[in-house]
Amino acid sequence: MLRFTPILLAILYAIAMYRFSSWRTARELDEKSTELADPTLAALTKRMAQSLDLPRIRVNIYEIDPVNGLAAPDGRIFITRGFYKRYRAGEVTAEELASVIAHELGHVALGHSRRRMIDFSGQNAIRTALVMVLGRFVPGIGPLIANALTSLLAARLSRGDEYEADAYAAALLHKTGIGIEAQKSLFRKLDAMNTAGRGVPAWLMSHPKTGERIAALESLQDRWAALER
Repeated sequence: MLRFTPILLAILYAIAMYRFSSWRTARELDEKSTELADPTLAALTKRMAQSLDLPRIRVNIYEIDPVNGLAAPDGRIFITRGFYKRYRAGEVTAEELASVIAHELGHVALGHSRRRMIDFSGQNAIRTALVMVLGRFVPGIGPLIANALTSLLAARLSRGDEYEADAYAAALLHKTGIGIEAQKSLFRKLDAMNTAGRGVPAWLMSHPKTGERIAALESLQDRWAALER
């Protein structure tokens, strides 16, 4: 029985972390967000809502400076204030920002946003169990090995989700007539903005490389074009 104690403790820890993370995320988003009220973007989200047979798509502004989009576990869509400022400054077009909204809708529709929270808790549980087990056999470097293994797992799962959300967004943008050129151009702009990830091995990155994401979208375009001939 004692040999299973680390696993049982890790499972209990995962459940507790999941509940705490969900509560903390929801509270922070409630406190730091307001509904986006932009007529140009509202017109684009209205078109997407009609394509999805939804009454409306509510988008919220999350009052933080980093440039990002977010799909909360409860299904809400957020654009950061930093992203919206780039749009207002003319650095990002309305269609490009709409592609972010479509991407986050993909995370919600495909269940990524809720699963990511569960995965995060599960990965913490795996990390805890590995630290306990490896710490006995390889003291000192056991925790380092545990952290490396769980980081690799998290990065791989995240990259898969991003490709799926990209494809969902592309299909939605194509269907609405907005098109996916804005999606590709935004990837290039974000790549230019983000210098922190340069030089990081692909297998350690949580998002796929820009060139690979664009290539995947162009492959979709080619398939759609072939079907429409």
